[in-house]
Amino acid sequence: MSSAPSTAQSVAFIPDTTSTRQYIGAWSVLSVLQYFAAEAAVIGAWAGPRPYDLRTGYISDLGAINCGVFDGREVCSPLNWLMNASFVVQGLGMLLGALLLSSGLLRVAALAGARVRPGRRTPWLAAVAVRVLTGTAGAGTVIVGLVPEDVGSGWHFAGAVMYFIAGAVALLVLGFLWLRKTALAWFILACGTVSAAALVTGGLTGMQVPEPGTLERLMGYPVTVGMAAAGLVIAQRVHRHRKQVRVAAGQRL
Repeated sequence: MSSAPSTAQSVAFIPDTTSTRQYIGAWSVLSVLQYFAAEAAVIGAWAGPRPYDLRTGYISDLGAINCGVFDGREVCSPLNWLMNASFVVQGLGMLLGALLLSSGLLRVAALAGARVRPGRRTPWLAAVAVRVLTGTAGAGTVIVGLVPEDVGSGWHFAGAVMYFIAGAVALLVLGFLWLRKTALAWFILACGTVSAAALVTGGLTGMQVPEPGTLERLMGYPVTVGMAAAGLVIAQRVHRHRKQVRVAAGQRL
């Protein structure tokens, strides 16, 4: 005779998709898009002997504190403070999102009314992994902003590696987790794949390629865009559900 299923395995629950915590978390992740505005402004103020080239210039050159030759490259970024501040804000947005967005909400892609069964462990582990990896990537880019490339510390490189690796893996896991929950899952998966492929290429070549700036941006840009896409999905769904709840409450009055 088979035993009855335990209460823990049989009871499902519905993640809260209306809380202010989730809404703030979603917008925190979506805020990473400010990076592109900051980068454009910093490039516009570049004062090196030659114009900054996105194809050959490293992203971190924009945050270099001093003007001169660094690692064989002529760098001079008067708005380095803005670039470094953008790195920090981007990282804090990801960290805050990792802390505020619940594993249950991530598991169901913020679908209102979606039920979660605690007995299925793989999706839970995937959701927790996304939060940990996103937080790690966020911490990495905060380090990049606080420790510019030309201050003589290995922490800058370590922070960049944290961002690239953890960010790419987080998008890959999230994309698979959200398949059949949102059409943007495929886009998020594509972002993670491009970033991971560029990262492997950079590791194998030691960045000794004709366009290292392009390769580095293929590592980093997809992480930023993919994270923003995930934040957009959650923000839209949470906003819609909150609005529905307010309308329903008003009709009962």
